[in-house]
Amino acid sequence: MQYHLNGFKPGDPDVLAAAPGLRRAGDPLPETVDVLIAGSGPAGLCLAAQLARVPQIRTMLVEPKLVPMEKGQADGISVRSMEMFQAFGFAEKVMRESVWINETTFWAPGSDGPLKRVARVQDVPDGISEMPHVLINQARVHDMYLDIMRRSPTRLEPDYGLKVVGLVVDPTVTEYPVTVTLEHTDPSRAGQVTQLRANYVVGCDGARSGVRSAIGGALHGDAAHQAWGVMDVLAVTDFPDWRMKSFVRSQDEGIFMVLPREGGHLVRLYVELDSLGEDERVADRGMGAEDIIAKAQRIIQPFKLDVKDVVWWSIYEIGHRLSDKFDDVPEDQLATRTPRVMLAGDACHTHSPKAGQGMNVSMGDTFNLGWKLASVLTGRADPALLHSYASERKAAAKGLVEFDHKWSRVVGARDDTTEGLPRVAREFVNNLPFTCGLTVQYELSALTGEPTDQHLATGFDIGKRLHSAPVIRLADAKPMHLGHCIEADARFRLFIFAPANDAGQPGGTVASLCDWLEHDPASPVRRHTAPGEDVDAVIDIRAVFQQEFRALDFGAMPTLLRPHVGRFGLCDYEKVFCADLKRGEDIFEMRGIDRAEACMVVVRPDQYVGHILPLSAREDLANYFAGILRVRG
Repeated sequence: MQYHLNGFKPGDPDVLAAAPGLRRAGDPLPETVDVLIAGSGPAGLCLAAQLARVPQIRTMLVEPKLVPMEKGQADGISVRSMEMFQAFGFAEKVMRESVWINETTFWAPGSDGPLKRVARVQDVPDGISEMPHVLINQARVHDMYLDIMRRSPTRLEPDYGLKVVGLVVDPTVTEYPVTVTLEHTDPSRAGQVTQLRANYVVGCDGARSGVRSAIGGALHGDAAHQAWGVMDVLAVTDFPDWRMKSFVRSQDEGIFMVLPREGGHLVRLYVELDSLGEDERVADRGMGAEDIIAKAQRIIQPFKLDVKDVVWWSIYEIGHRLSDKFDDVPEDQLATRTPRVMLAGDACHTHSPKAGQGMNVSMGDTFNLGWKLASVLTGRADPALLHSYASERKAAAKGLVEFDHKWSRVVGARDDTTEGLPRVAREFVNNLPFTCGLTVQYELSALTGEPTDQHLATGFDIGKRLHSAPVIRLADAKPMHLGHCIEADARFRLFIFAPANDAGQPGGTVASLCDWLEHDPASPVRRHTAPGEDVDAVIDIRAVFQQEFRALDFGAMPTLLRPHVGRFGLCDYEKVFCADLKRGEDIFEMRGIDRAEACMVVVRPDQYVGHILPLSAREDLANYFAGILRVRG
């Protein structure tokens, strides 16, 4: 973490200097905003937390509820989301508060009748990520984002008690083309509406999205016609795996899942209830918390379950649906219009909660969108960049809905045991990379380069998230993960992996490349960084060397890797890393980096690998960035 760059500032370094002319939630509504976000769930807050850090972007977040969430809804945080939380700076806090899911157990009736543990598997495969799979109340995740927003230069807070009930886009208008109608939900202001205009609107307003309806979108899919109950409880039980993630299948009463929660005592139960008729809704049955408890008690027999307190409960029907639109641009106008209204989270994909993907994929949507909106609104990129949001995230959502469709049926199906594992356990193991959030791979585009040179770094898949690995920071010998230098700040990263025997010396491969990047007018750093900006304001360049850190001299590194930045021109000492040879965790070996030729790895602001190129491919590197960023001057 870096601070004091522009002068000593006492107190909490996470509290950034306030921008001038701030609007507070509760102040009179503005007439215009740059971005209006509808909905303060995980998708909306993830987007707001990114935009709040950009002082020149005026963002407004509206939420129909009158107060922040306190309990209920989602709880599972995938390892991919934990990697994303690291970029925001609160992964360590989540790890401290949450329960870690290390093993998953499976229970079924034995040949003699009673339930017994029939399988147990490791929940996160070794080496797949440095992050754990954890469970924590969704409301606490909200709190983390809200804290970032309050401490950001814009001091952004949600406007509670407002919902989007209509919008109109005028494609002939350049500034603030979206007219939004907001309705007050506070009973004291029932029926009151107001209007404002926005440059962009993002609908994160759930499965019944008013934003989606306003642009003519609809969810399409099917339902399994099966009711499930979910509840957070404090209970006394003799079930042995009460603090393990467990799938429990009874002989005749169905199944439930045990998910331990944060704090050491709270547990979430997902309980299979009744099948529903073709045209029947859950509400028609009139079921409540007592029905969920009674069914869970029957399933878990002969073990006892004495529920002392129900913290939260809900009954839902399994459904799998995908929106036909992710933005407002008609298919036949893609070449002439750019998006002004976009959808994220449950507004464009719904599914069952049993795979723990809802909150994670929703945040993935807006982590993809946030840097793109910031780049367009600050003039770094052309608005056409926003087309990539729908193309990338619709494919990810389609994969999620298809997976959930299959997984829900595996969980609800009668079991069979082969190869020593019940079917649900086998499928669970096979699906771990997906449920960890690590199978999303963006297709070839301006943002995702050709895999021509993938062989230079086989462990960094182009189009997938950067799979971090340990390194040693040269200037202070700090052991750390390379990926942890990526912050949610809309900057690209360019990692230069040095060839063998290159120590950054003048005339060497790394030094020559750095000199070109820093000084040549054709370099992407010179082309896309505005006069007066720090050299790393747009593309943050780091280097990783193969030698042990004591064999290198930081003071002899190229000046691009020792930049002087900020108001005082202070040196940045955090751009150079070495392989962690002391611990035997050599990033070159772990990620299949060609030791002789080495390479450049471009990482997008959302932590996905954009391109891999040889160190000599200067023109290709310049062309990659030219396809995304505007020339500044």
